[in-house]
Amino acid sequence: MPLNIPNLLTWFRILMIPVFVAVFYVSNDTISLHEKHLLTTFLFWLAAITDWLDGYLARALNQGSAFGAFLDPVADKLMVAAALIVLVKLNLVDVIIAFIIIGREITISALREWMAQLGSSKSVAVSMLGKFKTAFQMLAILFLLYQEPLFGISTLWWGTFLIYLAAVLTLWSMVYYLMLAMPQITKKSREQN
Repeated sequence: MPLNIPNLLTWFRILMIPVFVAVFYVSNDTISLHEKHLLTTFLFWLAAITDWLDGYLARALNQGSAFGAFLDPVADKLMVAAALIVLVKLNLVDVIIAFIIIGREITISALREWMAQLGSSKSVAVSMLGKFKTAFQMLAILFLLYQEPLFGISTLWWGTFLIYLAAVLTLWSMVYYLMLAMPQITKKSREQN
């Protein structure tokens, strides 16, 4: 496991997850509700920024590694899953929406792993559809964590709208990736029969 700047940023993101979750268990007498909203929104924003930054630095410093390529998406999915579970507990996200998003991430991660074993990982590489899904999902989670009006804008309304939009894009992108993988799935199935 190479200890370089991109991998350290990824580890930092993973270590932030228990801190992020713990904030919600601190008494409102210790940290006000407003401060919880600010702190959790900041922590999630920081995780999103370090996700972008570790990828950028891995390319810019030529410090990409197989371990980093494995750990980075794991860190992303853990942080998103933690945020969604917290938002479900706070009654800000429906369980079905969280299930769709988390279930898709597990499904596509498994599909990519399987396709990599077949030597066809490029056929399910990240698409623009996946990037849009991620952007809407991250923005939705930030709005829902903040919960308070921002410059006269209802972050709860926009967060709810965007999380539903992200769920639709999540399903769409899952179908898209499965269709891309279908020729390999069919081929492998024929070889095994």
